[in-house]
Amino acid sequence: MIDSSTPRILVVDDQEKMQHLLSMMLEREGYRVSRAGSGEEALALLMDAPFDMVISDIKMDGMDGLALLEEIKAKQILAPVVFITAFATVESAVEAMQLGAADYITKPFEASRILLTVERTLKLSRVLYENRELKHRLQRAEGQYEIIYASKAMALLMGMADRVARSDSAVLISGESGTGKELIARHIHRMSHRCDRRFVPVNCAAISAGLVESELFGHEKGAFTGADRKAEGKFEYASGGTLFLDEIGDLPLEAQAKLLRALQEKRIQRVGGNEEIAVDVRVICATNQEIPKRLDAGEFRQDLYFRINVFPIEPPPLRKRMEDIPPLARFFLSRLGAAAVSLEPSAVRALTGYPWPGNVRELANAIERAVILAGESGRITEETLSFLSPPSACASMAGSWAFAMPPGGIDLEALENDLVGQALDMAGGNQTAAAKLLGLSRAKFRVLMKQADR
Repeated sequence: MIDSSTPRILVVDDQEKMQHLLSMMLEREGYRVSRAGSGEEALALLMDAPFDMVISDIKMDGMDGLALLEEIKAKQILAPVVFITAFATVESAVEAMQLGAADYITKPFEASRILLTVERTLKLSRVLYENRELKHRLQRAEGQYEIIYASKAMALLMGMADRVARSDSAVLISGESGTGKELIARHIHRMSHRCDRRFVPVNCAAISAGLVESELFGHEKGAFTGADRKAEGKFEYASGGTLFLDEIGDLPLEAQAKLLRALQEKRIQRVGGNEEIAVDVRVICATNQEIPKRLDAGEFRQDLYFRINVFPIEPPPLRKRMEDIPPLARFFLSRLGAAAVSLEPSAVRALTGYPWPGNVRELANAIERAVILAGESGRITEETLSFLSPPSACASMAGSWAFAMPPGGIDLEALENDLVGQALDMAGGNQTAAAKLLGLSRAKFRVLMKQADR
């Protein structure tokens, strides 16, 4: 019994006898077979239903086999084509293969030759189908990286991103945490000629200083304790594609020197190795730090800064593009599967009246929280968003703030712990943004977090 998973083959020949012969041969092997007596009829069948492969004569009246193949390619029909013909010439064979034919068999032929070719071609068909499904899944996944905006400032910035995407120039994306630096880097990659290769993100701040070089350049077996096998680094893994170095300002000085050499020479050496490995990588960097200040402090190499800062891009913070908040909020509702939840005018006023120290990331967290609080009402109102701090309170934190010691003194540790918690809540859980709210470096803020056991 033939089920729906059985491969389906279309036989195309203007001679009914040949159609019948091929169909009997294939059906005997358990394949589902449909027939067409012309290229036009075959194309209509292919447009109407999916086939796993096509077996076609080349010489036919009207639309011949080669013209049929051209139409199949033009309409992006994923059905490999095998040609069978009695008019075998080197020229027709070469032309068929150049057009994308999967194989070419001449008459007279043996049944075993046909069946072997069919089996091999169906494997190709499965690969084509799996690749298409993978591409569709990747496209759906890329939906989470969509950049939503309505403001003129972001429109100008995205225009710049589109222009630089056409080149291989190094890009440095600077800006506050949560402004979408990685989204912009991914957009540049998608719009570039490298779009069908890998986009490899690396968070430089998350790698311990002793492992940075191994992470970027790989290592040989025995290069250090625990290196029990050879491993390729991110440069090799991203070769042909785009390497995104996030938090580049946190890269140790020694690693900065080796990164500069890799960018200049387009070659790397694995840790513990002597061989130079050529790499073809487009590098995009991002930072929320003010690199010029780090240059003055001797914490960042000037030559590396000039190398990565060929084309600077600085996405504005959310508070400077308030017109983007309503469309962003609705996008986050849709992504949460809550597109039917109503965003009331009072809620829009509350959202646009808040300064968003954690930027778009904080907005996403706030919308998720609001959906939970809205519950069965299906409405987000100003009251639903009451957990947002009043603008005046946020503003006071950014400016000068006087504290009067009470007569009985204070519990400094408890106060610090409370401030850490408030800063994290206000920054939507983002440590870098929370540290900025307290006027601290992220390293010092992490120390306070550990003390507060968070």
